[in-house]
Formats: sequence, structure tokens, C-alpha cells
Amino acid sequence: MKICLVGEGAFGHKHLDALQNIAGVEVASIAGGDAAATQATAEQYRIPHWTLSLDEALAQPGIDAAIIASPTPLHATQAQQVMRAGKHVLVEIPIADSLADAEALCRTQEATGVIAMAGHVRRFNPSHQYIKQKIQAGELKIQQMDAKTYFFRRKNLNALGQPRSWTDHLLWHHAAHTVDLFMYQTGENITHIQALQGPLHPELGIAMDMNIGLKTESGQLCTLSLSFNNDGPLGSFFRYICDNGTYIARYDDLVDGRENAIDVSQVDVSLNGIELEDREFVAAIRAGREPNSSVHQVLPCMRVLDQLEQALA
Repeated sequence: MKICLVGEGAFGHKHLDALQNIAGVEVASIAGGDAAATQATAEQYRIPHWTLSLDEALAQPGIDAAIIASPTPLHATQAQQVMRAGKHVLVEIPIADSLADAEALCRTQEATGVIAMAGHVRRFNPSHQYIKQKIQAGELKIQQMDAKTYFFRRKNLNALGQPRSWTDHLLWHHAAHTVDLFMYQTGENITHIQALQGPLHPELGIAMDMNIGLKTESGQLCTLSLSFNNDGPLGSFFRYICDNGTYIARYDDLVDGRENAIDVSQVDVSLNGIELEDREFVAAIRAGREPNSSVHQVLPCMRVLDQLEQALA
């Protein structure tokens, strides 16, 4: 299977590292936004073709699919471009930064019939898979999910400390992880929302702090705190307060409520959530089936984000 990677940034590198562990997969082209960085990435990973044109990349011989890890504002447009070219697509979170664009993306998938998957990696982290399996076995029920997403981004820099050409967003990007995960783990719709945000950054024009509350139809709660002002431990951390235990997930790692490590090495074939996400994409293409985290499956999350945006406005 030949794949085109779209985006030469930090998350594109994570996908390139992950794809090296999947048999029968070759990254045959990379389409980037910066010539020097794209060429350097192609040379580092021995990708035979690089370009700044997505059309040119998709036209390379034998390309089957594309993974989109470009700036958020490009996701929906590029994903539809890939699908209209007859290629399967994995578009990183968020699939769009508006509900209208997310719905348009789903309509394009229906029209083209290709595999279209969203990069909602929390569904694939072994830590969260462990909780999901416990819930499905009837051993756990979530009472409350307490999530924290903290970064220090008072300047418009990416994860590599390089200047960004676009602005990240707490709601449409970072909250999307938790909203989708909460709905996925509980298996329920969200019936109540609350949202507060702090002052807008004078230059970036975005809220740097945000609090979100969610409630499902049976009363399960989610409390989410987000900040770009946090000068301390960075990342996203989830506390599952359940009827039969408490668990804390830190990306692919899991501990109980007393910080005792839980072995998740047997949950899946890898301990790398990005690799497991990419494996699901490849497997769905090979089997001709809908993937876990398809664009249609995550559309309810996008609807909740739209409701939260209206509440914040």
C-alpha cells in the first residue's frame, strides 16, 4: 500500500515513525507547506518524492491513500480533495474547524465511497482501550471523567518550537479529543453542556483558558479544563472516576487512583496510540470496511463542539 503524507510538521513525523512498523506500507510521497522542511523530512525518512502540491502528490504512481497532518484550517478542504481523487483518507483531529465543513466532508465520503477516517487517537491509546474493554465487559461504569489539557503557548509556536502559519484552538482541536472520547467510552449522547472561556489573547485572537462541562443522557459527567497558559507539566490527562475503581490515563500509560501502574502491554499489538490509529486505517482499507473513528462516527462530537461554540459566543 502506497501512502501520501500531507504535512511536514511534528505530527506528520509521528505518523512517519508509526508507519515504519506496519508491514506492506510505503510512504511514496509527502506534500508539505514549506519547501525546505518538506525536503528535509523526505530525506530523513527516505521518501522518494516530495512536493508542495497535493494534486502532484496524489498523482504519483500507485498512491492508494493519504494521511493529512497539515494545519487545521486545511483539513476539510484537503480531505475532500483526496477523496475526490479516489484515494482513501485519514485526516488528523480535528476533521474541520466548523460543523458545516465537517458535514460537507461526510457528504463527500458518501459520494465517493472511499474510506475516510478521523485521527481521534484517544480511541486507540492502550490506556483508554483498557477502560473501554472493562466497560464493555460490564466491569466498569463511568461516574465522571475529569480531563485536563494543558500547554504553554503564549506565542504562536508548534510542538517543535517553530513559528506557526496558523493558530491552534482549544475548542475545535483540543476539546475535540475529550468530547469524542467521553461519548465513545460512555456510548451515550451528550444532553447538557456548559462552557466558559477566559479573555482572548490580544495577538492570537483566541481564548487561552476554557472550562467545559458535559452530561450524558444517563447522568455521566465530564469536566474538562483547558489552558494555553500553563507553565508546568504539559499534555492531556484523564481521570476516570468509576463505580468500580479510579484510573488515570496519561496518553498510552495507565495507573489506578493511587498511582499504581497498570500493565496495558497486552491490550493491543503496540503501545503507541498513533501506530494503532494508523494500523486501523490500513486494516480498514484492506478489508473494505468502515474504520473505528470514521468521519461519520465522530460527527456527533463535531455537533457538540458547535453547540459549545454557540454557548461561548
